[in-house]
Amino acid sequence: MADTSTIIGETILVNGNLSGDEDLLILGKVEGSISLTKTLHVQESGVVKANVQVKNAIISGIVVGNISASDSVEITEQGRMVGDIKAPRIIIVEGASFRGHIDMGDLEAQRPSSPLPIRNESPRPTLARTARPGLSAPSAFRPTTPAPAKAPAKGPEPTKAEAPKAPPPRPPAGKAPVAPPRPPPAVVTAGKKKVVVKKS
Repeated sequence: MADTSTIIGETILVNGNLSGDEDLLILGKVEGSISLTKTLHVQESGVVKANVQVKNAIISGIVVGNISASDSVEITEQGRMVGDIKAPRIIIVEGASFRGHIDMGDLEAQRPSSPLPIRNESPRPTLARTARPGLSAPSAFRPTTPAPAKAPAKGPEPTKAEAPKAPPPRPPAGKAPVAPPRPPPAVVTAGKKKVVVKKS
């Protein structure tokens, strides 16, 4: 801060418009408007409720209002501000509290007048368009993807093996197998003689 500066003490309350060509250090309260060609310092004990137009502003106290600076605005860790800021350079330190909008100037004016360099990019491959089903497409729009390779011809399918028949049930251990009963022989009577026909 320069040697030529104005200080508003902690017990002073200023209600009105302030303007000047030197730095201003605020320890008390100011309500109204501030217009300076130099730097505004708002200390931790300072409270400003005004619209501010300065070259530089360093906020360590409380500011309620809009700030327009031709150079920079800085809000320190102890700073608290509610309002809009318009300045080419804005610094908000971690821990500071700010609520409002920020305007850092016209982006078009900050762009370089010379054209941007041309990028050396390889040409992109053209993609062939596929025809819709049911419509004949000219040769220029036929798909260029190769046809899928045909699967090798399959041989005759192996015949399925018949499932083996279940073996007949085995008799329980210690018992001889029992033969199935044979049908009784058919008896044919012819007169007084009996003829017995045995079936094989």
